[in-house]
Amino acid sequence: MEVILLERIERLGQMGDVVKVKNGYARNFLLPMKKALRKTNENLAYFEAKRQEFEAHNAQMKAAAEELAKKLEGAAVVIVRQAAETGQLYGSVTSRDIYDALHEAGYAIERRQIDLNQPFKNIGIFDVRLALHPDVAQTVRVNIARTEDEAKKSAQKLETASKKAAKKEEAVVEVKEETAEEPKKAKKTTKKKAAPKAAE
Repeated sequence: MEVILLERIERLGQMGDVVKVKNGYARNFLLPMKKALRKTNENLAYFEAKRQEFEAHNAQMKAAAEELAKKLEGAAVVIVRQAAETGQLYGSVTSRDIYDALHEAGYAIERRQIDLNQPFKNIGIFDVRLALHPDVAQTVRVNIARTEDEAKKSAQKLETASKKAAKKEEAVVEVKEETAEEPKKAKKTTKKKAAPKAAE
C-alpha cells in the first residue's frame, strides 16, 4: 500500500513523502495513529492544502517531547521480580512493566514509545531507549532486582564502577597530554651550542 506520511518516521521517510508499506503496517499502525494517509489524488491535494497545519502540529509535538526528555534525563525505575539464584527471572519484564513503572514514577509516556526489542529475562540494570518523537529520544535506566535493597546495592555498585571508569579515563587523558608535551621540552634541551674552533 502507498501512503503519504504526515510526520517523519524513522527508517521510513520524511513528512510529505509517499512511501510503499505493508498493508498490515498501514492498517494497524500508520492510518489509525494518524501518521499517514492512504495515497489518493484527493489525499495528496488535502495534504498540500493542510501542509502548514501539519508542520505546526509536528513542531508542537516535538517541543513537548523535548520538554519530557529533559524531565526524563537521569530517570531510573526499580522493578522487583522473583528470580532464581542464577539471576534468571521467573517470567520476564516487558515494555508493559516498564511503562507501569514509569507511570508510577510520574512520567507521562505512551507504551508504544518504549523501544524494547525483546523482554528482559534476568535481573540487572539496563538502559532502555524511549522514542518520544521521530526527532527526540531519551534513555532511562531500568533496575530489575529481587528486592528494593538489592536494587539499591546494584545501583551503588554501578555508580562506583562508573566513577572508577571515569577517573581512569581522566588519568589516560592526562598521560596523553603529558606525553604530547614531552617531545617539545626534549627539543629545547637537546639543542647544543657549537663547540669553539681550536686555535690554529
